[in-house]
Amino acid sequence: MPELESFSLDPASPSDWSAVRAQGHRMLDDLFDHLAQIRERPVWQPIPAEVRAAFDAPLPAAPVALAEAHGRFMTQVLPYAVGNTHPRFMGWVHGGGTVEGLLAEMLAAGLNANLGGRDQMPLEVERQIVRWMRDLFAFPATAGGLLVTGSSMANLIGVLVARTRALGVGSRETGVADPSLGRPLVAYTAASAHGCVAQAFAISGLGTQALRHVPVDADHRMDLVALESLIAADRAAGLRPFLVVGTAGTVDTGAVDDLDALATVAERQQMWFHVDGAFGALGMLAPEIAPRLRGIERADSIALDFHKWGQVPYDAGFILVRDQADQLAAFASPAAYLARHPRGLAAGSPWPCDLGPDLSRGFRALKVWFTLVTHGTERLGAAIGHSCRLAQRLKDRIDAHPLLERLAPVALNIVCFRYADPASGLSAAQVDRLNTELVADLQESGIAVPSTTTVGGRTAIRVALVNHRTVASDLDVLLDAVLRLGARRVRLAATTRLPDPSFPLETTP
Repeated sequence: MPELESFSLDPASPSDWSAVRAQGHRMLDDLFDHLAQIRERPVWQPIPAEVRAAFDAPLPAAPVALAEAHGRFMTQVLPYAVGNTHPRFMGWVHGGGTVEGLLAEMLAAGLNANLGGRDQMPLEVERQIVRWMRDLFAFPATAGGLLVTGSSMANLIGVLVARTRALGVGSRETGVADPSLGRPLVAYTAASAHGCVAQAFAISGLGTQALRHVPVDADHRMDLVALESLIAADRAAGLRPFLVVGTAGTVDTGAVDDLDALATVAERQQMWFHVDGAFGALGMLAPEIAPRLRGIERADSIALDFHKWGQVPYDAGFILVRDQADQLAAFASPAAYLARHPRGLAAGSPWPCDLGPDLSRGFRALKVWFTLVTHGTERLGAAIGHSCRLAQRLKDRIDAHPLLERLAPVALNIVCFRYADPASGLSAAQVDRLNTELVADLQESGIAVPSTTTVGGRTAIRVALVNHRTVASDLDVLLDAVLRLGARRVRLAATTRLPDPSFPLETTP
């Protein structure tokens, strides 16, 4: 049958290959232009109804030209993305990506390697990343690691490894509810910890009730006295404390728990010590930030994201475990189709699928490797230090202005504040609603994208400075817009006599 010898989804002829090559260059040039001209674009803009409706079309049976698909991307997708490549995207802890990361992602897609296992050079690239992170955090040679989607998955793996270490490998078969495993497990993290830690307990079968949320102090760090008290109460109640989760850079305020003290508590109580360092752990690259992370080198496991302060394109999370044997105990599988051999493509054991839940894995390591190699740790560390200095500058401007109120200490790169005019006559609840709407005004204006959070029961404008493209003048643009739009909201609230200032506001810059 001739068609069995000729069918392919590749271009059919040399001229077709030439056309695809030319179109590919246009697509890459468009991305270069997008990044080079990013300041000329709005940070974010609402999606028009007709653009959204265009993606409600049925599954296509016939092909369309690559150029047409590219055109739709340029007009219907690119302008309405989340905007985190823009220097005034400050709402969430999203990295800005780099040109080198973009190119590495293209190379990885062309290679199309599955990094679940087998003896292949892409795995050596990932293993080098593991060794580099082992050295960065002063972990022993026994350490293992794995690139994953993000810190949500990395924290889940940390919980699963700690659970298996506490209950034994047999618990993988009998389940966590097996009465022969002894007293129920309980764990501890700060009330300010990311929600993915609680989610990990829900997914792991331990249940969210097994996770104690420890109160925080005035600096939003885990209260160590409260932690010790909760551990003592749980032991007295016949429970088994097995894990404490410290945070290096809380999502709301950027606070860093006293990791050294937590390590001491965990060691004394014979508990696993895990650190959620989603963005803050890479502060180890910045000489002025690294001392604040003292004690992270004593952790049993660390979760972090390269796609935040590391500026690697999404997604690129990472889990580092002090002893790889604990990872193997939690995840290694004896499946026949994963059989190993001392030579051939089935060599190279252990494989990444022995260290986490994924068998199908993309080549995330390549964009991490390219970023680290082409920029170096000194330059990446300088970008981290720069973002923290920007946060201090923003703090100083807020503290100096009578209409702005800072709501939390500035530990790293996150600043929480609000617009509050003492002469406005608005109630506390109205000020909260005004700031909520003010953030939406800023986002819809395209000028800047902060977000909201709650600090001490009050609504805060949250500014997370992560993008390496952000400079001091971007902060001035943000604050000028906050003051201008905030004043307009107060003025309109007074003239319309509306009790709730959450009315639409024209925000065209």
